[in-house]
Amino acid sequence: MRAFLSLLSLAAASALCFLPAGALAQNASAQQEIESATKAAFAAAQQGPADVKLGEQAVVRLPQNMFFVPRLQAERLMQAYGNGKDPSLLGVVMPKSDDDDWVVTVNFDKAGYIKDDDARNWDVSELLDSLREGTEQSNEERKKRGFPELTVDGWVEAPKYDSNTQRLVWSVAAKHKGADAGEDPTVNYNTYALGRDGYITLDLITQQSLVPKDKNAVLALLDNLNYVDGKRYADFDSSTDKVAEYGLAALVAGVAAKKLGLFAVIAAFLAKFAKVGILAAAALGGGLWKRLRGKKADAQQP
Repeated sequence: MRAFLSLLSLAAASALCFLPAGALAQNASAQQEIESATKAAFAAAQQGPADVKLGEQAVVRLPQNMFFVPRLQAERLMQAYGNGKDPSLLGVVMPKSDDDDWVVTVNFDKAGYIKDDDARNWDVSELLDSLREGTEQSNEERKKRGFPELTVDGWVEAPKYDSNTQRLVWSVAAKHKGADAGEDPTVNYNTYALGRDGYITLDLITQQSLVPKDKNAVLALLDNLNYVDGKRYADFDSSTDKVAEYGLAALVAGVAAKKLGLFAVIAAFLAKFAKVGILAAAALGGGLWKRLRGKKADAQQP
């Protein structure tokens, strides 16, 4: 923790030199909230191996090498880093090992029963075009909020759907506009488990170069996620249950486009400490989530 705090304090001190006097107190308060939210998150963390309830919908078997931060503490942590309040958030999964630098956000969207017929006919090239279009549209909102614009390069993993298990996986390469060509961008590796009332998402956030290694963590969680009786996809009752207004393809091309900016929003919040992005470079460049996990020992100390 001391190493992280030293780095954070140094970066913040440098960044604050560029801020007007009226903004100093606001940013100092934000930094304090980051510290408090992080300590609270790790103090409440559930250690694996364990069966973790995901609301009233499902149970996921948490491996020994991971821990789960419950909804209230996870929501506070995400908001502290500038992410908007998300009522669908169920929690966050992180690795115990200091050798891993990833996080998995867990959400449930009560959209209704998702018909998966269109998965048989979708064109991944058209889906990518739609995703790019949706990202460009959402960039207008990002600019208004002072967040960096995003551009979609292509698939990290083209959409794959298993109709037997009702599981969907996809990921695209997205980066900030104007980013260096050699930059290793942060990506969302998105996984979905369809149910009777909607869908659960397990979204891996990591660097693009680490996806081949880190995706095994989220795929293990996906394989060990089971809806409870009455909430499974096969339990759907057409006479009583709500059907979603969109099909499976929309989870890639439409509804999910907004999720591309999740980590970008966190990074942008850090960058607000200075227009030149000193704090963002220091915090993200050295493994943000690894240092956050370093706070766990301090959170557990009396």
